Amino acid sequence: MSWLSKIFGGGSGDSASAQPEAQATEYKGFRIIPAPMKADGGYRIAARIEQDADGGPKVHQLVRADVINDYDMAVEASLGKARQMIDEQGAGIFS
Repeated sequence: MSWLSKIFGGGSGDSASAQPEAQATEYKGFRIIPAPMKADGGYRIAARIEQDADGGPKVHQLVRADVINDYDMAVEASLGKARQMIDEQGAGIFS
């Protein structure tokens, strides 16, 4: 693959490395969708936190610097970090 393809999003075509989207989990009135991001050496902890509100859903994108080499472990870690953030900040995560 050329360096231009890498810069502008040309994929390697390796569908075997694609992971299925993890299922959403309800937690204290919030919806957590784990979405680990592919990174060098594994997967970066990431999740989308949503809450339904008047005027539409509120969304917060959680991305951590932590990288875990196993996808399933990254999903669990993403859920854990999202729960921790909800416990600490509640609806304040949207402000």
